[in-house]
Amino acid sequence: MRTLSAITSRRPFTLLGILLAFLVIVAFVLVALNASQSGASPQQTVVVATKDLLPRIPITADALATRAIPVPATYPKVFFTSIQDVQGMVPLVTIQSGQAVVANDVAKPNQALGSQSEYLPIPKGYVALTIPTSEQQGVADYIQPGDYISVIATVSTAGKVAAKTIFTQLHVIKVGMQGSTANSGATSLTVLVTQCQAEIITWFLTYAALKYTLESYRDYQPGEQAPDPKCPSVGDAKGVTLQVIMANYPGLF
Repeated sequence: MRTLSAITSRRPFTLLGILLAFLVIVAFVLVALNASQSGASPQQTVVVATKDLLPRIPITADALATRAIPVPATYPKVFFTSIQDVQGMVPLVTIQSGQAVVANDVAKPNQALGSQSEYLPIPKGYVALTIPTSEQQGVADYIQPGDYISVIATVSTAGKVAAKTIFTQLHVIKVGMQGSTANSGATSLTVLVTQCQAEIITWFLTYAALKYTLESYRDYQPGEQAPDPKCPSVGDAKGVTLQVIMANYPGLF
């Protein structure tokens, strides 16, 4: 059996061993933590989506926020740091809620091409219709996107000529141009109408003459257009005949 003195003499070495083992463990942990911190990506505040952003629909400010995320130093700098820089852009792909918005996934409206271009601003129940124009027909090319126009139809039948305003407050959303900047001229106007109005305008374009007047900006009625109760959807258009036109515009015949 070991004597008490022998046990007592070995105790300092045991304590020293425990202390050394503890120091080794602490050093190992510190090295691991240092390596982890040195390898961590730096934080960067970027613009992220707060809801799913769908292709072709312009991005609004309320669908965006800024958030700090880890960004590897070697990662391409394609993030946005300001909501104002993203607002109004058009997603080229679906951007999920919480996902950072990157430059490769969005484009400015005038830079989005083909099937990825933004949707035309057509209210529910309406359609876009392109009508021909010229300098004399369309107010000497003063009509611009955002303006509102009235349409006058002139009909000549049975030796009688009559003109009548058939529509007012048609919202122009696009003006087609042809020629160089110095000699450019409007060739078409894209307006918002119901499908029923589109059928009527198409009839007049075929059998009569149309002229447009530019309404005063003080008379504009901007804002979201509610569906027309007389023609609330595309499916409510039933076609147009001469009898329909005569019944709706008796002063022309």
